[in-house]
Amino acid sequence: MRRLLLVSSSKCHPHGYLDHCADEAADLFEGVSEIVFVPYARPGGISHDEYTVIAAERFEKMGIAVRGLHTFESAKQAIESAAGVFIGGGNTFVLLNQLYADGIVDLMHDRLLEGLPYIGTSAGSNVAGLSIGTSNDMPIVCPQSFKAFAAVPFNINPHYPRLPPDPTHMGETREDRINEFHIFNSQPVVAIREDSMLRIWGNSMTHLGGSDGYLFEHGKTPQVVNAGADLSF
Repeated sequence: MRRLLLVSSSKCHPHGYLDHCADEAADLFEGVSEIVFVPYARPGGISHDEYTVIAAERFEKMGIAVRGLHTFESAKQAIESAAGVFIGGGNTFVLLNQLYADGIVDLMHDRLLEGLPYIGTSAGSNVAGLSIGTSNDMPIVCPQSFKAFAAVPFNINPHYPRLPPDPTHMGETREDRINEFHIFNSQPVVAIREDSMLRIWGNSMTHLGGSDGYLFEHGKTPQVVNAGADLSF
């Protein structure tokens, strides 16, 4: 049974790191004493060690120890034996590139469908979907594939902006970009705002947080997803 918490952002103004999703995270990892943290997305280019310290300090407040995946001799063995996994935000292309280098993309798919408790924020949420084709990040490296964990039957677009957009902005809107994606791809896209997250327990999925999101489906008008809405499709 899947047990996933897919969060738009690790920070939500005016809260600190993971504060806005701390209750949900504690619920997800109830009974878990140590989790594996995947620091590969490297926000701002920080080191794996520096990123792991940030995660470890936050989860220490929940009574949960954190060990960075990069410190294990074998990434595959680490994921196979993990009691929980957290993948933080940063650059999604950098993240997926290293996940493929470690040979754990398919393994993560299997373990997540088996019920491994998982939290992803931003890039970590992107890789839980079918592909990273709706990431907001610059493709600064080229992973061997855009195919991700496919733990859920859709793509995610985190950090979805509030409306109305800046009237001086002359480029494409986020909705324009997702519509472009659907010219070439058919999978749904769930867009979530900064304070929002998706909680997946088995085949049940709930949109949580203080803001509405959007469901984009190929060939259909985007639908508003209200806070608290059941998305168990």
